[in-house]
Amino acid sequence: MSTKDALIQPDRGQAAIAIHLVTKDSLEGWLKPLSAGQRAALKAQKFEGAPAQVGIVPDGDHWFAVGGVADRAKLSSWCLAKLAEDLPEGHYRLAAGEAGAALLGWQTAQYRFARYRKDDKPAGPRVLLTKEVKAIADAIALAAAENLVRDLVNTPAEDMGPAALEAECEKLAKAHDAKLKVVKGEALEREYPMVHAVGRAAARHHAPRLLHLSWGKDKHPVLAIVGKGVCFDSGGLDIKPASGMKLMKKDMGGAAHAIALAQLVMNAQLPVRLHLLVPAVENAISGDAFRPGDILRTRKGLTVEIGNTDAEGRLILGDALTRASEEKPDLIIDFATLTGAARVALGPEFPALMARRDETAQALIEAGKACDDEPWRLPLPAAYAEWLKSDVADTNNTHFNGFAGASVAGLFLDKFVGEGIDWAHFDTFAWRPSAKPGRPAGGAALGLRATFHMLRARYAGK
Repeated sequence: MSTKDALIQPDRGQAAIAIHLVTKDSLEGWLKPLSAGQRAALKAQKFEGAPAQVGIVPDGDHWFAVGGVADRAKLSSWCLAKLAEDLPEGHYRLAAGEAGAALLGWQTAQYRFARYRKDDKPAGPRVLLTKEVKAIADAIALAAAENLVRDLVNTPAEDMGPAALEAECEKLAKAHDAKLKVVKGEALEREYPMVHAVGRAAARHHAPRLLHLSWGKDKHPVLAIVGKGVCFDSGGLDIKPASGMKLMKKDMGGAAHAIALAQLVMNAQLPVRLHLLVPAVENAISGDAFRPGDILRTRKGLTVEIGNTDAEGRLILGDALTRASEEKPDLIIDFATLTGAARVALGPEFPALMARRDETAQALIEAGKACDDEPWRLPLPAAYAEWLKSDVADTNNTHFNGFAGASVAGLFLDKFVGEGIDWAHFDTFAWRPSAKPGRPAGGAALGLRATFHMLRARYAGK
């Protein structure tokens, strides 16, 4: 996006409408210099200075805006989002101070998923001017990554199948002079047998594949990012009910997060040797579908008994994590819409985080707190590993007691990560059931910004 088209632009003194920020406690004092008519206008709008409230104040032949916030001295990512949603098109600047973290929400609030419908009355852009010129590029990049996740997740499965994920990776590779290897067909069956098994029942135009993008200098530490790319999940032969399939276009949300994170890493030119791995499949039903009780070979050499065909995401991730481990990475991070258990435990707002090393988990948590994208750590208890035992194979792909579903899924993945490798796993929802300022309902990035900020601190010292 060029600067002239961006929703955040440098403040060079150009004409703009002022935005005043107030709190409930400061409102009374702020109102005193206003005219009786101006105070009456705000009263008519029932403006009380509460967070996310927006008011319009007449000022002669012009007007200015006022927004309620919790703390004027410490704006969150979403403090200006309601203003960006409600104000008419035009250019704006804060009457005092700078937006800081709120630059993000000003942009994401204006996101619209319009691929399949025409807006009869499209809203024009609301542009925020800032003197924090050095912050503009980062703010735009973060918003673009957030919105990329939304676009990919919101797109229905017929248009966002494995081939479409491949096209997204191709676009990313071309933009950053990266290399993309695509493994399909007989090579996929041979090299990534679990990816092939899960995806083999799909129609030919949704055939499974392993997408592997590599970028960066060999001398730099290896960073591997892995994303679950189940473009639609019927449950396989252990078929989901209709209600369970309703949102399964979002089951490639892990891949969307991984692609967006790779974009951020390359945009920022982090000094890493990046490997992005996306196993892309549709878990469909046909005469060729893999079955409960089947025993699958894996890239690692382990055998896996299929206890449930609806626990397919961990299977494709197993092969991808094995491949990532072969690069002897400094760090592996994976994203997956993996378990309903994580949502039962944490709801839709917090992505579940599991990690081998306490220091890595803590770095992700602290980064998330600082950027309003906080993950919540769940354990990887060795005591639960026995629940994955199989009488006929090295492991089962699921357990049957109903306990600790997210952690047990994490323990399954752990089997495929190389010994001693620093690894973090996000079980993310990738969806927002209801809208909040700057965060529309639908596809959502949860854990993305936390991870990027952690990576930037780890590898670039920022």
